[in-house]
Amino acid sequence: MTTTAKSTSEDDEGPLTPSIVYIIDDDEDVRVSLGSLLRSVGHRVQVFSSPVEFLTLPRESIPSCLILDVRLRSESGLAFQQSLANREPPIPILIITGFPDVEMSVKAMKAGAMDFFPKPLREQDLLDAVTRALRRDAERLAFESSIATLRRRYESLTPKEHDVLEYVLAGLLNKQIADEMHLSEITIKMHRGQVMRKMGVGSLVDLTRNAQLLGVSPRPRRSRST
Repeated sequence: MTTTAKSTSEDDEGPLTPSIVYIIDDDEDVRVSLGSLLRSVGHRVQVFSSPVEFLTLPRESIPSCLILDVRLRSESGLAFQQSLANREPPIPILIITGFPDVEMSVKAMKAGAMDFFPKPLREQDLLDAVTRALRRDAERLAFESSIATLRRRYESLTPKEHDVLEYVLAGLLNKQIADEMHLSEITIKMHRGQVMRKMGVGSLVDLTRNAQLLGVSPRPRRSRST
């Protein structure tokens, strides 16, 4: 590999958050070469000679990606890739191989690989792919964090506030919700305000969107009083 590659860890969107690139390859020369390349442009790197070594390492909750060789002495890289699909947390995978063929690349991509690279590797193409993979994982982590925050907000609601939220999602007005819950309209208005405040939203559209993300369903009306 040449040494003309440049870092693409920053672009118009700004620098990546702290991240890590994992490498699994049973060829020590490849591990050293790839590790040196990635570290030269500022990436933190950890290398492994086998999937077993990789699985013994606790994963950090930071953006990460895996560069995986297809042909390993201990296990097929493609088989390991497929097994990772059933594990949490997910990780973007870049496949590398010294013996490329169309069928192999198709299998890798169908199993969820982000990209497929024949050896000898083109450094800049690999670095670009690593940047894309880390950004994808950063987006996943950000989404999961936002969902966790929404979940905490939802769980802070009282039982009556949960009921009000579900009726609001069903499109009921305060008076209609009051009839359903046998409470005063003023009380419903108060609960509704608390729901909006605790959920951190300022509009019904935002409340509905967040509830959908959490899987909260509208509550059908029991009565038909007006």
